[in-house]
Amino acid sequence: MPARVSEALVLRTYPLKEADLVVSFFTRDQGKLRGVAKRARRPKSPFGAGLERLSHVRMAYFQRETRELVNLDSCELIHSQFELVSDYRAGVALDYLAEVSEQLLPSAEPSERFFRLLLAVLEHLKAAGGQGVWPAVTYFSLWAVRLSGWLPELNVCLGCGCLLDDVETPDQKAQRAFFSRGQAGLICGHCRRTTGGASSWELSAESRALAAEMLRTPVGRLSRTDWDQSTAADLRRFLVGQIESHVERKLVTAPLLEEK
Repeated sequence: MPARVSEALVLRTYPLKEADLVVSFFTRDQGKLRGVAKRARRPKSPFGAGLERLSHVRMAYFQRETRELVNLDSCELIHSQFELVSDYRAGVALDYLAEVSEQLLPSAEPSERFFRLLLAVLEHLKAAGGQGVWPAVTYFSLWAVRLSGWLPELNVCLGCGCLLDDVETPDQKAQRAFFSRGQAGLICGHCRRTTGGASSWELSAESRALAAEMLRTPVGRLSRTDWDQSTAADLRRFLVGQIESHVERKLVTAPLLEEK
């Protein structure tokens, strides 16, 4: 079969034999693939710096239907994330984006929207530097869960179906929203009391409002600009819980990202 050339983002590499690498990469047109880059660990490798984490490249490879791994021929670097590595938090954010993508993306299933999501978040990180970590990570987590089909309604109680209104009215107080590990959505205060949800956490009305804005606004145009680690921390915790519940494993990078 003739070689393919695909626009791709490198997700992960790990060594094979003495000089080779196994590369997991996400292509715009073919989805997530894995391949062998022969002699990639040698000084005069034809891949150069193109196999660094989340490098944006044009990957040339041979793909045979009878083999799980493709054979990588070369890659042309379009954009590197090297400038972000000097900032510790931004570097961990890159690890988080790569790990979540690796876990959520099915093999060989194209997802143009997920590809564009990664590019947009990486562009925002570059433009904002360390200041852009928290909106970028929160935005990515929300949309990654949504594109995977796991995002529940954030204004409806999973238990009784009541609306979790963000604004109080003369007739009704705003409902508080809670979540717990392994729970597929949010519950109101009444359902939390009746189901014994003592080990649950609150998802604030402010974070739910931010989520609603992120679902309709590009990451670079969010109205809030004074993000810090505490901003939407409860929303990130909820989203990480949804991801871990569905992939059935703990994310290694999530607790590192939230370290004080």
